[in-house]
Amino acid sequence: MIQSIAILLGFQLGGEFTARALGLSLPGPVLGFAALFFAFLLVPRLHDLMAPTARGLLAHLSLLFVPAGVGIVRHLDKLGDGGLGVLVAIVVSTALAIAVGAGVFVTVDRLVRK
Repeated sequence: MIQSIAILLGFQLGGEFTARALGLSLPGPVLGFAALFFAFLLVPRLHDLMAPTARGLLAHLSLLFVPAGVGIVRHLDKLGDGGLGVLVAIVVSTALAIAVGAGVFVTVDRLVRK
C-alpha cells in the first residue's frame, strides 16, 4: 500500500513539476494522472500492484468532501440571495465529478485488463 501511494504521489509531483516548469494552466495532478494512465497502458502489471490501494481510496472518497462541506456551512451567512444557485451548482458538480471519476476508472480498468 505504501508503495502504491508513493507511486500516486510521485506521478502527482511529476505533473506539478511539469506544469510549473512549462507554465501550463493545466493543474499538475491532471498531468500526473494522465501520465499514470499511460503508464498503466505501457506496464499492465502496475495496475495489479495499485488496484487494491485504489479501491481502498475510492471506498473512502467521500471523506474528501468533508472540508468543502464544513467551509460551506461556516459561510452560509455570506451566501445571501445566491444560496440556492450555489447549492444547485455544488450538488450538480459533485454528482458530475463522481460520475466522471467512476467512468474514467472503469474505462482505465477495462483497458488495462485487456
